[in-house]
Amino acid sequence: MLPGEKRLVERCLQGDDSAWEVIVRYYGKRAYNLSFRYVNRRDEAEDLTQEIFIKVYQNLKSFRPDMGSLQNWILKIGRNLIIDRYRQSRRFQAVGGMEDMEAMNLKDENTPDPLRAAEQEEAAAFLMSGLVALPPELKEAVILRDLEKLSYQDITNLLAIPEGTVKSRINRGRLELAKLLIKRRSQMNLRS
Repeated sequence: MLPGEKRLVERCLQGDDSAWEVIVRYYGKRAYNLSFRYVNRRDEAEDLTQEIFIKVYQNLKSFRPDMGSLQNWILKIGRNLIIDRYRQSRRFQAVGGMEDMEAMNLKDENTPDPLRAAEQEEAAAFLMSGLVALPPELKEAVILRDLEKLSYQDITNLLAIPEGTVKSRINRGRLELAKLLIKRRSQMNLRS
């Protein structure tokens, strides 16, 4: 959480450009990462991030600090734009990328071995192929918890669903992902 969010928003509403720059700089990477995990293309993620911040700027007067943090409010706007994009395309595109894999510590910093790097890339692609196959509500919960590292309470606020539902979706998503990956691994082994 950015200290002094309420005052920062007030300054933005009064036309202080430097306050807006602080908000974009502080939350921009988070919004971009969320976008990238859904669209899996840098150019689309950049466009979506820009759309998120246009929407944030247009609706800044509706931010209520007593209803939650500015970060959650921005992520909720991002989520809604992503849902709109999903509804337009009727399919989620591949999720993930190297940033996700680094966050999951799949990269071994101590061994710059090309073979190891290739294995890690293959593992990352394998994991993402399973994640993209999850139902949207399960995928969303897993991404927000395991990749975005949001707390259960933050996810509850963001999705506007009970905490028990959040935990259930995360658990079901993880179990479903594990089943998908086991099934895909066995299919790959049969082909070999």
